[in-house]
Amino acid sequence: MALFGNAHTVDPGSAQQEYARLLGQGEQVHAAYLLIRDTILFTDRRLILVDKQGITGKKVEYHSIPYRSITHFAVETAGTFDLDAELKIWLSGATTPVQKTFTKGVDIYEVQAILTQFVTR
Repeated sequence: MALFGNAHTVDPGSAQQEYARLLGQGEQVHAAYLLIRDTILFTDRRLILVDKQGITGKKVEYHSIPYRSITHFAVETAGTFDLDAELKIWLSGATTPVQKTFTKGVDIYEVQAILTQFVTR
């Protein structure tokens, strides 16, 4: 599953309120990123991919990935000519990774630290 476009940081508190109906009791959003119309949420329990579909974006798919199903991940920092950073996440049972692209303004090391914190529990 690959989404195209670039992500930028969203306030976790705002994401917590906007997506409260998706969250379990006591579940907290630790980081959130907006990717054109889609959203990536890192909670204390799982990774949530919010995929708005169609022209209007009224149809929405919510993809929940428990951290325990992540087998490994990689980050690629922005370069001189390629200003975007990339995140690749491999899930158990899948051969191709979930890929996300982040703009230069997003701290990809922060994204890696969040994943490390939750995947290694």
